Amino acid sequence: MLPNALPRKADHVPVLAEEVRAGLAVQPGESVIDATFGAGGHATLLAADLSGRGKLTAIDRDPAARAYFEQLEKRFNVNARLLRGDFGVVLPQLAANGVRADAILLDLGVSSMQLDRPERGFSYAVDAPLDMRMDPTQEESARDLVNTWSERDLVTIFRRYGEERYAKQIARAIVRRRKEQEFERTGELVDTIKCAIPAPARFGEGHPAKRVFQALRIAVNGELDSLAVALPAALEILGPGGRLAVISFHSLEDRIVKHFLRDRERGCTCPPDFPVCVCGHEPELRAVQRRPIRPGDAELAANPRSSSARLRVAIKTEAG
Repeated sequence: MLPNALPRKADHVPVLAEEVRAGLAVQPGESVIDATFGAGGHATLLAADLSGRGKLTAIDRDPAARAYFEQLEKRFNVNARLLRGDFGVVLPQLAANGVRADAILLDLGVSSMQLDRPERGFSYAVDAPLDMRMDPTQEESARDLVNTWSERDLVTIFRRYGEERYAKQIARAIVRRRKEQEFERTGELVDTIKCAIPAPARFGEGHPAKRVFQALRIAVNGELDSLAVALPAALEILGPGGRLAVISFHSLEDRIVKHFLRDRERGCTCPPDFPVCVCGHEPELRAVQRRPIRPGDAELAANPRSSSARLRVAIKTEAG
């Protein structure tokens, strides 16, 4: 989709919408940051909760988000702004400039406005240019990674970001094929993956290219690195009592979020044999619940894409 094209109204169904709304509990007059605006599904609900008072800051690296943001501006009488960029860069900048907020949302992974447009090259289900850039203006695409990275580096990202069992076989097949002809399209990569893995694995659970495509997308967009930087910045931006909600879609993301929340929930860090606390460390966050919130049966039936979604919500303490 061109950046200035008008989006279709039904493009995006936000996952765990009511759970996010309840967790962030946005009140009129508050300041809210949607750090992954996308097609504006969650932001629309949060803007409604502001009731024309307060401030909404939207962040997205994809220029296609602009058209959705303009629709939101027309629909709601709310003080809103869109900042284009990677949330791993923008949130630290906001924190450094003293910006404060009452609620922050991070909805991780790929947006439906990217996944549903074949020309963006995110989907393994449709033959398209091999791209996967969330920001189409950045230089390196999935095509560049597949055609230039060493076999060892490809194995590493397939294992680390895709948890791909057949990483070595797939990387070897990619290198062998590109010596004859470089990869240009997603279909070429899918065919290579299918030929590289054992026949039973081609018909197992899920699409055989799913994990490799996930790994390439994460590597192209630096998603996990951005998340690791964004979380402490979000905590700094929140005031005491501020709420942080994070939706993840695979175990790698959720692990980073879980460990961050647990680290910031810790109180005293003194050795257990110390008779009294001397560190003075107090918890900076309080998780709303230990286990992540998952979609209910009704949402799963209406939106199968929500099946892997996990929501974690935490509240900033006075010590934070």
